[in-house]
Amino acid sequence: MPEALPAPAVDSHTHLDACGAVDADDVRAMLDRANAAGISRVVTVADDLAAARWAAEAATWDERVFAAVALHPTRTAVFGDAEKTELEALARQPRVVAIGETGLDNYWDHSPPRAQREAFRWHIDLAKRLGKTLMIHDRDAHQDVLDVLREEGAPERVVLHCFSGDLDFARRCVDEGYLLSFAGTATFRNAHALREAAAWAPDDHVLVETDAPFLTPHPFRGRPNEPYCAAYTLRGLATLRDQDEATLAQVVTRNAERVFGFDHAPQS
Repeated sequence: MPEALPAPAVDSHTHLDACGAVDADDVRAMLDRANAAGISRVVTVADDLAAARWAAEAATWDERVFAAVALHPTRTAVFGDAEKTELEALARQPRVVAIGETGLDNYWDHSPPRAQREAFRWHIDLAKRLGKTLMIHDRDAHQDVLDVLREEGAPERVVLHCFSGDLDFARRCVDEGYLLSFAGTATFRNAHALREAAAWAPDDHVLVETDAPFLTPHPFRGRPNEPYCAAYTLRGLATLRDQDEATLAQVVTRNAERVFGFDHAPQS
């Protein structure tokens, strides 16, 4: 367990179910560990319909948990009316604060590019209709993601989850008003282009996440991840950005509250 941060921060993207949480007791235990490290709230994110059902319910078990629901781009080979109807119903729940993770993935070939784009366009429209934040998965698809967002017209609030671009891509995203959410990869010493982008990103465009159980930050790379590890990522980012830890914690908390509307979501 890391030493507690000097101010509370938010894990803007995690997968509590994939971390091993099954029921309310498991969720409470994970959030207690996160709180001990200074991580006060989390957004647990779905990648398929079963995970979306679970995330929406888990957000009612503990007031420190919020949810995002969508079909991951690699799961969009089958995406018909039944899936859309259920996802929209889940997305309308008050503690679901984002539509995600959706986007484009040019690394895996589990879903055809056309199916991914159609699903991405549908999720963009859903976020706009419901007034909720769009949480984007972008793997080897930087320009394609920007192209679709421009063609469709982006929602008011957009988060690039696990930002993986370089400084040029970061500048283009910030120019569009999008937020950049940095995961444990930003602490990897060999991720030079990403770390340059993370050092440059303006305060009002920065979020921190774990993407747990994946992408555990340095110095525990390769080991299981959990929301409490966001404290390690935040400390690494603070050093990279030559920023006080408390200041950065306050920055990411303020940004998360703004982009996800925590202050307006009913408690469990």
